[in-house]
Amino acid sequence: MQKILKYFLATFILPGALHFSSFAQTEQKSEGPFKPNDESFHQYKYPEWFRDAKFGFWAHWGPQAVPRQGDWYARKMYEEGSDDYKYHVAHYGHPSKFGYKDIIPLWKAERWDPEKLMALYKKAGAKYFVSMGTHHDDFFLWNSKIHKWNAVNYGPKRDVVATWQAAAKKEGLKFGVSEHLGASFTWFQSSHGADTSGAMKGVPYDGANPMYQDLYHAKAEPNDKEWLSINKEWQQEWLFSIKELIDTYHPDLLYSDSQLPFGEYGENMLAHFYNQDAARNGGTTDVVYTCKQPSDGMWVQDLERGVQDSINPFPWQTDTSIGDWYYRTGQKYKSATEVIQMLVDIVSKNGNLLINIVQTPEGDLEPDVIEIVNEIGLWTSKNGEGIYGSRPWKVYGEKPSSETVVKSGNFNEDKLKYSAQDIRFTTKGDTLFAFCLGEPTSDININYLGKDSKFSDKKIATVTMLGSSEKLQWKQKKDALVIKKTFKMPVEEVPVVGFKIEFK
Repeated sequence: MQKILKYFLATFILPGALHFSSFAQTEQKSEGPFKPNDESFHQYKYPEWFRDAKFGFWAHWGPQAVPRQGDWYARKMYEEGSDDYKYHVAHYGHPSKFGYKDIIPLWKAERWDPEKLMALYKKAGAKYFVSMGTHHDDFFLWNSKIHKWNAVNYGPKRDVVATWQAAAKKEGLKFGVSEHLGASFTWFQSSHGADTSGAMKGVPYDGANPMYQDLYHAKAEPNDKEWLSINKEWQQEWLFSIKELIDTYHPDLLYSDSQLPFGEYGENMLAHFYNQDAARNGGTTDVVYTCKQPSDGMWVQDLERGVQDSINPFPWQTDTSIGDWYYRTGQKYKSATEVIQMLVDIVSKNGNLLINIVQTPEGDLEPDVIEIVNEIGLWTSKNGEGIYGSRPWKVYGEKPSSETVVKSGNFNEDKLKYSAQDIRFTTKGDTLFAFCLGEPTSDININYLGKDSKFSDKKIATVTMLGSSEKLQWKQKKDALVIKKTFKMPVEEVPVVGFKIEFK
């Protein structure tokens, strides 16, 4: 409630007088074309910039990178017996004495060069960039007036969101922010515990100290255990926090790490996000909201580390990471080939790929990450014509008959197996693009482009290879378009090859 009172003081107190509406009126008020309900949200139109962009980079980065132990450190350091708990006790001390509040000031970001990184990301083919706004750790990366635990007051002593935004704007990229705050109340309850055995048995962790409730939250009720808390006071705090984020930075994209949170509070937030943009753009809403819930056209559905199994009629997004979500010593990264295979597959199904580029706690990239990003850029520079601004074809592609289709969902990326027999299609006007997702060792047969195929009712006039002037040997037969494997791969580092197909 303390945050809410601060919000009211900042918003409704004018010199010489108090101007209060009731809390309920404040929640329901939504000036503009969108009202906080599904019927109104169905008038939303997907911005062309997002449909054209296809590829975004993400800085899923903050104080939890400091211990170099990967994701969810702020929670798992309080889980007795876990690897992170053991690491924390060995390196920092017991969490009753040295807690997450003490990790936060260690995040200095002393080697962070956002302009240099943004130039690298643009060169690699990113068309939009997303900054972490706040993770489940309840630490804000923006200059908040209602929450003291933020990056201006602690750690780097900089407005991280504003700095990223300026760098993205300089490079001409659309800018987004991710909020993972909704889950924070229940996610952080481990900080209220205590050891159940050993020398520190029964000694409360620092999250139980009332002095730090503004970071670790109040103690949850016994029945409050789901991803999104049922605590109404917390739901209100979430609403005002995210409204502050929206109103301070007016992002082009807002991501929630959940379904649309908290019923009427989430609906109020979303109506406000759409309306404030319409007010700034002559009545046109040009922003994107993405969350982990089917949209039916009201927003963009996001799949975490997963893809769709078919063309979705509505634009959607995969979010994933090149490695762990936060920096972890010795982690294995996705190769450039794995990233590009996912990108092409996703784009063929009407989706976008948002990928986290793992930063060190200091803010720079490891040499192997830089190499991967540069290899991605080599591929997009030669094949971007078939990706950016494209739309799905009649069918997303072809797969080997022996290969099982991975069903749509979150966390299915580890099941994806791509090969030279996987073909993916995109279109631009009357031009068709076909991508072979692995390096072919023999002639390429595209069955859906045969003369007798139900998908192709036109004769092919030309077939050229993206990123190369090499002349191809090809023939459109009754049962397939056959491209002879006499060519060299345009990008040896990333053996995914694209073909541009024009019809008579």
